[in-house]
Amino acid sequence: MSRDLPIIKVDQTFELAQAVVDGVDISGHWNRMFSDRSVTEYPTEAMDWVTSLDGGESLRDCYQCGKCVPVCPVNHVGDYGPRKLNAKVLRGNNLLDDPDLWLCTTCGNCYRVCPKEVNPLRIMPAIREQAVLEGKVPDELSEAFRNLQKSGNPHGHSPRKRADWIAGADVPVPLISELGRPVDVLWYVSDYTSYHARGQDAARAMARILTALEVDFAILGNEERSDADSARLAGETGLFEMLAEKNIESFRKYEFKRLVVMDPHAYNAFRNFYPKLGWEGEVLHYTQFLAPLIDRIEFRSRVELDVTYHDPCYLGRNNDEFDAPRRLLEAIPGVRLTEMPHNKANGYCCGGGGGGMWLDGFVADHVSERLSERRVREAVATVGADGTGVLSVACPYEPSRFEDAVKSTGNDGRIVVRDIVELIDQAMQPPAH
Repeated sequence: MSRDLPIIKVDQTFELAQAVVDGVDISGHWNRMFSDRSVTEYPTEAMDWVTSLDGGESLRDCYQCGKCVPVCPVNHVGDYGPRKLNAKVLRGNNLLDDPDLWLCTTCGNCYRVCPKEVNPLRIMPAIREQAVLEGKVPDELSEAFRNLQKSGNPHGHSPRKRADWIAGADVPVPLISELGRPVDVLWYVSDYTSYHARGQDAARAMARILTALEVDFAILGNEERSDADSARLAGETGLFEMLAEKNIESFRKYEFKRLVVMDPHAYNAFRNFYPKLGWEGEVLHYTQFLAPLIDRIEFRSRVELDVTYHDPCYLGRNNDEFDAPRRLLEAIPGVRLTEMPHNKANGYCCGGGGGGMWLDGFVADHVSERLSERRVREAVATVGADGTGVLSVACPYEPSRFEDAVKSTGNDGRIVVRDIVELIDQAMQPPAH
């Protein structure tokens, strides 16, 4: 190719007006080349600030491959994605003032596929912690933080009412403070299972199951406080540590072999973060505890239901427990289990993680539909054809979220939402006449 021919310059693009190579005419845009471009022309202050935070270091490792974008649930309902956050920071944007800071549910699906191990499960809490320190927090989230600080639960209810749900269980639920002896299982009931009406249904079912299995168990009652894992993920590290210390103080007062929890977020906290604060012990999600015992349960009826299962992000993808919930469901007489397209490691997100449980109003301004609504549509398409469909869950956040979504998507009568323990309890009862 001759270097003497005229060159057309278009910004940083260069073309030979006439060029023939091996008899092939590649004149004009067919031989387009680009001049060197230095990445140091971009401002570095925003990226330097994020990567200086404990937990923010990996954001710089993103090389814009885009694998995270199609697997990000929020990107399906809005203009969002981890790669886009990196691009914003490269352009000098301050994420403290960006709504995108609060859209991430820390579901972890992007981290699962990232070849550079860019980790929003650490990046987002690190940046959010700075937002909390500067008072740049959505109002809904601020209210939940105040409730947690004042009452030890995000609802703001009195700790004295934490065990009121026992009244409807129809079986004894002992308080460990009143037993005066060690127990095999300390059952950590969790916030939504203790206070929310739909969560209480699961608590009562669990109490009946534990009693039928003759498990030696007890609960903390008003000594229990929020595990606070969602507050940590939303940036309130100090609040997390305060509540964790209260729970650890309660754990150390009593003797027990295993801690069994209802909430995957509690499981995540006790398993992965409480040890850093000085407490270690065997922790089981209730599905892990019940799965080896399922053959001992006396089922008295068949439920005859088409069931699909939603993997909670903090039980499945982020803590690698996929089998125990399915083992329970498959053991229930009459259950016909069918998987949704998004399942197990590639499961979808309900939208409640990372503080999302308290951000529905804020998030609504930035998405086309709630993640719970999208998930319900997928469940209906899987098992909701003839009115016997069940979306089964294993997290206290999800019954109320998904039941609201069933109504808002117009799917009343096509599918119902049930915790796995509710389905087990249903099959333990004699057939209705």
